[in-house]
Amino acid sequence: MASLNSNIKKLYAFSFLQMSLFPMAIITLFWKDQIGLSLSQILLLQGIFALAMVVMEYPSGYLSDRIGYRAALNLAAFFGIIGWSLYTLAESFTHVLVAEVILGISISFISGSDSALLFETLKANNEEQHYSRHEGWMNGFGQTGEACGAIFAGLLYAAAPLLPFFIQIGVWILILLLSRTFVEPERQVRTASSHLAEAWHSTRYALLENKRLRYTILLNLFLGLASFYPVWLIQPYMQHGGVPVAWFGPIWAGANLSVALFALLSYRSHLRLGDSRMVLLFLSLIMVGYSGLGLVGGIWGFLFYYLLTCMRGLRGPMLLNHAQQQIPSANRAGLLSLQSLCFRLSFVITGPLIGMLADTVGVQQTFLFLCYGFGIILPPVAWLFLRQLRQTTP
Repeated sequence: MASLNSNIKKLYAFSFLQMSLFPMAIITLFWKDQIGLSLSQILLLQGIFALAMVVMEYPSGYLSDRIGYRAALNLAAFFGIIGWSLYTLAESFTHVLVAEVILGISISFISGSDSALLFETLKANNEEQHYSRHEGWMNGFGQTGEACGAIFAGLLYAAAPLLPFFIQIGVWILILLLSRTFVEPERQVRTASSHLAEAWHSTRYALLENKRLRYTILLNLFLGLASFYPVWLIQPYMQHGGVPVAWFGPIWAGANLSVALFALLSYRSHLRLGDSRMVLLFLSLIMVGYSGLGLVGGIWGFLFYYLLTCMRGLRGPMLLNHAQQQIPSANRAGLLSLQSLCFRLSFVITGPLIGMLADTVGVQQTFLFLCYGFGIILPPVAWLFLRQLRQTTP
């Protein structure tokens, strides 16, 4: 039991290392200035990256439930090492595309497996009621790791554009060494006569039979998109606003530290505010953040991006906790991956269109259009989620 409990702290460390993305704060500049990609190509690239995850997302989660979470995370680390190694050789859109697809496969093996391992570890100790708190700590460590990776990214990039990528390879070697030490918890494993039939049964349960889980996935999807589009648009937005390149690393670090801080605050905030006021807070942060990015601009306009990162931190632990409570152990990683699949597929469809819009009307005006779009979509989705929550909670 003591060795099983060690999974929790190891998952904190895993999350920290996984999110220590040294190239992330300058990746858009690298694509634009070193590879020669346009914003349309960059969002298309991320759409294909998301498509690779769509193809692998549910199969990897399903496989993780069968071969074990430890084995799935080992595979993720192996693919991560290959993907970042290929980046050091990239010279064209095609080269970057191959590296991104392999990294997409890596992340798909992590998606669902890490959260499922955490929940099953807690469940073995009858402590699953504390899942939201530990998920918040995992998110907090992850975002702190990304902040640490980003803070000197601009200086590393200025010294040598490939230096952040070489450091990243070393990080993923450490991840592989760590993932090999996880302890697999005992749990129910369902033996299926037909894997395809079992996958369809799980999908039908999540999207058709369990209404509470369905609307949780739907709300998580749109809130996730609201926090994800700016990740790829904020760097050219800052560049256009005249923000010095040396600031990019600290600004990115500040964004991730805000996600980390509010992920840690999510559990207590949810207890104090309840579901309805938390959802209202999410919507308010999105509308003010996007309208500020669209209307203010200039060297300080990026500060409104921090409102979206705060929302991202608060959202994750709360909505993952709601989803976890509705998911059976036998298919936990698979259904968590299905939730990520819905998000990735939505980005595959919409991401390149957002990139084309940014190339046509500019990044600042695109943020304003996104504000209008989310202002129309989010209120009815939030209402459906809260209504189903009230109907199914005693």
